[in-house]
Amino acid sequence: MNPDLVLPIITSLAWLVLCGVSLASLQLGWNELVKMALGWIAIFAGLFLIMGWFMLARGTASALT
Repeated sequence: MNPDLVLPIITSLAWLVLCGVSLASLQLGWNELVKMALGWIAIFAGLFLIMGWFMLARGTASALT
C-alpha cells in the first residue's frame, strides 16, 4: 500500500462511520437502511477510485518529463 493513501483511507472510513451514525439516527427499516448504506459505500468507493486514478496519472505524467 502506498503511504500517501493511508490518510485518505482513514478519513474515508471516519466519514463512513459518520454517515452510518446519521443513518442509524433516522430509525428506518432494515430494507431502507441497507439501501442507503450501500449507496454511501458506493459513493465513497467511487471517489476513492477516482482519487487513486488521479494520483496514478499525476505520477505517470511527472515521470514523462
